[in-house]
This record gives sequence, structure tokens and C-alpha cells, in this order.
Amino acid sequence: MSKEISESELKVSKIKEGTVIDHVKAGTALIVLEMLGITGLEGTVATLSLNVPSKRQEKKDIVKIEDRVLERSEINQIALISPNATINEIKDFKVVNKFDVELPEVVSGFPKCINPKCITNAREPSMQTYYVKSIEPLKIRCKYCNTDMERNDVIKQLTKFQGLTQ
Repeated sequence: MSKEISESELKVSKIKEGTVIDHVKAGTALIVLEMLGITGLEGTVATLSLNVPSKRQEKKDIVKIEDRVLERSEINQIALISPNATINEIKDFKVVNKFDVELPEVVSGFPKCINPKCITNAREPSMQTYYVKSIEPLKIRCKYCNTDMERNDVIKQLTKFQGLTQ
């Protein structure tokens, strides 16, 4: 097998340390970056591949983040947006830990409830807690006010993004 790259291929280099988020729902990698607080201004090295062909799903996005291992709360946020994503933790150019994201039955601490009258949005807010009713399509229900939120609602609450057009 030749190591040359054809004109129709683009080779993205491996990362030495960090995290690769694979099988991100096509077209949502920029939302994932924003949820993780990566703007480019803080100096984080990140590589995005958008809408690339996939054997597991028709198209996918890939996010590579150098020198960062994700926290469980960040992985749970990714699971809300892209429930089929895979996390690869990289050390010395090798995958040392690989797992699929899993959305827990109960999500706590985020996102903000869309019901402005919810107790979690009051002056003395309680921690947001949601029961996952459905993963695909996403539907979560607030523990306190029983308001249902869908994927677009969650995206709006976790980012400055104003929703998907699809």
C-alpha cells in the first residue's frame, strides 16, 4: 500500500495527546466545540472534519482536541447532541481509551430549563435535573416543572447557537 496521498484525499495528522470525538452527528461539530468552550481565542489546537463519509452512519463529523481530556459532564453534553459519538483518548499518538458516549437516564446541572417559571430559573435556583424520555429523537423532561425539551431546545440552552434548520 502506497503512503502517497491521492489528489482527492486529505490527510489529517494524528494528535500526540488529547481527545478525538468521532461519529459526531453530521453538521454539529461546531456546536460541540462551542459547548466545550473552544473558540480558538484561548489557543486550543482543534481539528474539525465536517460531513465526511462514514460506514456507521451516512455522514459524520470528527473533532480532534489536543492536550485535553474531557470531563464526564462534557461527555454527557455531547451525548445530548450526538448520542452515537465515540470518544478516543490519545496518549503518545495511541488510543488508550475508547468508548461510546452514553446518555444517562437522568441528566443534572445542565441545560437551563426553557420554562422561565421553572424553580431552576428562580432567584434561588435548584440544580437542573432532567429525565431522558427519548434519545433519538432527543426528548428530556424537567424534574421540577415537567417541561419537555428537544434537541434544538438543548442546543439553544448550551450554546449561543439559535437552532438547526433541519
